Amino acid sequence: MSQVQPQKLIAGANAPLPMDNISIRILSQSAIDCAAYRLTTDGKVRGDGDMIFYGQTRSDDGSVSFRGHDSDGFFDINLPAQPASIEKIALAFSSAHTLAQVGDVDIQVLQGSQVLMTCQLSAAGRTEKAIILAECYRRQGGWKFRFIAQGFDGGLKPLSEHFGVEIADDAPAQAQPVNTQKAGSAPAANTPPPIPTASPNPSINLSKITLTKNQSSINLKKRDDFGKISVNLNWNQRPDSSTQAPKKGLLGDLFKQHKAAGIDLDVGAMIHLKSGEKTLIQALGNRFGNLQSAPYVLLRADDRTGQVSGGEWLDINGQQWSQIEEVFIFAFIYEGVPNWAQTDGVVTIHVPDQPPIETRLTEGTDNLPMCAIARLVNQQGSINVERINQYFQGHQEMDKAFNWGFSWKRGRK
Repeated sequence: MSQVQPQKLIAGANAPLPMDNISIRILSQSAIDCAAYRLTTDGKVRGDGDMIFYGQTRSDDGSVSFRGHDSDGFFDINLPAQPASIEKIALAFSSAHTLAQVGDVDIQVLQGSQVLMTCQLSAAGRTEKAIILAECYRRQGGWKFRFIAQGFDGGLKPLSEHFGVEIADDAPAQAQPVNTQKAGSAPAANTPPPIPTASPNPSINLSKITLTKNQSSINLKKRDDFGKISVNLNWNQRPDSSTQAPKKGLLGDLFKQHKAAGIDLDVGAMIHLKSGEKTLIQALGNRFGNLQSAPYVLLRADDRTGQVSGGEWLDINGQQWSQIEEVFIFAFIYEGVPNWAQTDGVVTIHVPDQPPIETRLTEGTDNLPMCAIARLVNQQGSINVERINQYFQGHQEMDKAFNWGFSWKRGRK
């Protein structure tokens, strides 16, 4: 049986949606910040829990969530579960660049793996930095989808204010110079300016911190309890064409000779506790760790297919940060020919009540499968996050460069 071709919508057009779980996929040629807003009849959110974006990836009831990558993201929407007061779900994005600089943006509406609709936002001549792409809206007891393509000259802040979101004025933690003795990185540059106040009762913080060569570290002020710290490794995921069902895992396309077996990109960590104990966490050897007892770091279930769009995750028990000296985060390509530049890999560190901290794997050579990504160092109770971005032939070479002192032998999962 031949597959039904998806419906192509032009700006202003609409089409019915199934009363089901759907996904809306947004693909771009450059990194963009996607957001969804659940709106009432007055076109405003009911509260902060109705905005879904990189700093808050689920609605307050979990019926709308974001996963994926900043150039290949999915909004998963449970339409039957939407509260009766929600009339629309607007989908938008913003960027530091104009749309003309970002390039064309493609949208897919999916039910499971079937693509129901496609839209393309043409970038030609567009000077806006924020766009309302589309909306899901109620109509005669059901739901419909409309392709909008309406622009804003501002960024995420005015876009969010347009929908009634209250924007916080909190500046990110002050950046501190990195420990160059181990990481070999340049001193940190000035912290980005705070976002202006949007409400007398500020709530949502739109800040995002990107560690680079010039701003290579950030220090998070000491707390008694940092909560659960989550570290995500993700990479760009694109299909062969915008009309096909999604192929989750760009690496399977990058390394065609390994496509049948899939590419396995793994995240891991070396942990140094205050007690002096050193522990390795990685899927290789089934060393998944423990969140409630030493080493207070846990690797979530390993994706051995390279097909999970949410990427790979490590959790750190921030309640026990006083027991930890350092968490050293790395990634390696377990199977496949290394090509870090094409993976567009990104690691994001999520600390409760802090802006997301991200660093991109941008400097890898074509023949080194191991990447030392970043370190989280306990500095008298604070967390100093330091970008490394150095590449090695394997675990042993990386260990030697950073003086961890483990004994290594070959293993398999």
